[in-house]
Amino acid sequence: MAKSLEAGYFDKLYAGDPDPWKFTTSAYEDAKYSATLAALLRKRYASAVEIGCSIGVLTERLAARCDHLLGLDVAQAALDAAAKRCAALPHVEFALSTLPATPPPGTFDLIMLSEIIYYFDRDGVAAMARAVAGMARAGADVMLVHWLGPTPDYPLDGETAVTAFLDAATAGARGATMVAQDRTPEYRLDVLRFPAG
Repeated sequence: MAKSLEAGYFDKLYAGDPDPWKFTTSAYEDAKYSATLAALLRKRYASAVEIGCSIGVLTERLAARCDHLLGLDVAQAALDAAAKRCAALPHVEFALSTLPATPPPGTFDLIMLSEIIYYFDRDGVAAMARAVAGMARAGADVMLVHWLGPTPDYPLDGETAVTAFLDAATAGARGATMVAQDRTPEYRLDVLRFPAG
């Protein structure tokens, strides 16, 4: 079975193309970002984290709904581009990610995982679900948005990866509850909420 992708994989991608997934020009990405923001359960979040923020295109749009937003990524080149894009947003900050091994300090009431779960193998997905649970404030929302098409370079496809994450995140005494789901032919959108107390 393929192993979780290492940071070097993404460093190589950004070295070859500063926008390897065409986030700034893709009609698919633009429509998906609009749907993602429309699916948020609250008008505003006090503290949010976007895991796998890449070059900050979604980050910039999500920032309007957050008092504080932390963008995380494994690739420094992506973080540099994201910081430049969001330079006029003082409530947005960025940090190099070592998730799931080392979560960032603090807890959050929104945790965004957009197009990243399939970069992990099954053990990595389970570890990410545990890390997310540790980062979640009481009553926190977790949003997952993932491509359903072929992922030949990744350890898992979108369906398998998200299903594994949901199974892990909803298990146990502090397990999250599924509160919203949507599906298009191209992607699925899943929203979980952790218990309030």
